[in-house]
Amino acid sequence: MPQSTTAEKWDSVKKYKLTKMLNDLSKITGHGTELVSVYIPPKRPIHDVLSQLRNEAGTATNIKSDLTRNHVQDALNKTMEQLKLYKEPPENGLVIFCGAIPTGKGIGTEKIEIFTVIPPKPVQINLYRCDDHFWLDHIKEMLKDDRTIGIISIDTQEAGLGILTGDRWETVETLTSGVSGKHRQGGQSARRFERLRDNELNEYYRRVADYAQKIFIDEYTVKGLIIGGPGPTKDTFIREEYLDYRLQNNILATLDTSYSGDEGVREIIDKVNEQGIMAEFRSMEEKKIVKKFMSEIFSGKGLGIYGLHEVVNYLRNGVTESIIATDNIDLVYLEVICNKCGNIFEKFVERDQLVDNKQSILSSPCVKCSSLDYQIKEKDFIDYLDELASLSGTKLDIISSKTEEGAQIESLGKIGALLRFKPLS
Repeated sequence: MPQSTTAEKWDSVKKYKLTKMLNDLSKITGHGTELVSVYIPPKRPIHDVLSQLRNEAGTATNIKSDLTRNHVQDALNKTMEQLKLYKEPPENGLVIFCGAIPTGKGIGTEKIEIFTVIPPKPVQINLYRCDDHFWLDHIKEMLKDDRTIGIISIDTQEAGLGILTGDRWETVETLTSGVSGKHRQGGQSARRFERLRDNELNEYYRRVADYAQKIFIDEYTVKGLIIGGPGPTKDTFIREEYLDYRLQNNILATLDTSYSGDEGVREIIDKVNEQGIMAEFRSMEEKKIVKKFMSEIFSGKGLGIYGLHEVVNYLRNGVTESIIATDNIDLVYLEVICNKCGNIFEKFVERDQLVDNKQSILSSPCVKCSSLDYQIKEKDFIDYLDELASLSGTKLDIISSKTEEGAQIESLGKIGALLRFKPLS
């Protein structure tokens, strides 16, 4: 059935599942132009899409290759059947990939499969493509982090305030300081001149802070702040805490630059990209999650646990508060049912060992009735974990295995959990 049309918060689990699907689809190559990709914007009527696909199905009768023609027609028919389940597109639109997927048993044994995605952001294009690969670039772009970061480039003469969202940036405001130069006017004592200049700087800093609050809190609600500029001005501005505490406590980085103002904002953006600061920002939430988990592990209170079977057992018993798993935990959950006596057992296997494990199971007699007649149900481990977590109200986080924090969890078996309470022995 179609998924909910309500836009959902895209958390780490949804992102993991979609990324995994796209990675799998990117490996598929058709024998001809037989793989169908359809992008439907939120406001496009479903009947318009169906009309277009019917026309495409008619055009497909002209394809010379019998195999390719049949695959294209089958994919279009399956796509149209799926679309008939919707009265209108979901809030973010709809993306469908459909085609003949190789089974590994040779040409002509492919299976028509369909993948329906309600994307994390609104679809911006009308697109139909029938090609030897699925058109994935548009939806991959949607997975890029687009949280807004504030930029302040400041020295004693001017300040620039900008924003960075995904791959887009702009300077929102530039301010001149009005602060006197370091050399005093004639007739002024050094002490009086310095006092006046300090007052001017103080007023200037407060003005920058006021603009920062209006732009970064009231208007854009930034998730972090990067401050840069030439010389020590930026350090004084930070040290004296002129900023609203919500910004002061959320400074991601301080950068030395050659310029301030508008040019300084541009220079900071370049340094952000060069130094990978945004990637670090995206991992900050993961750092907090892992830090909390590791502190419980070493506290000796017994509320931090790790290891596949231990975590799953506590999860089934409703004791887990949160679970952390790395994005490279490539496991498959198998539920094996004996068709003769109904005996059920389960197993977690590495994906690259799935075929061998299934063959081993099918050739091993049932421990209760010695039958070799089995039904095997398989499910991606993260999907299985997500279902159990939903039933018990447990938070599930999927973190990158490529970070230092991910490596810590990987060393503990790629999965860990925090418990709500320590069970009685």
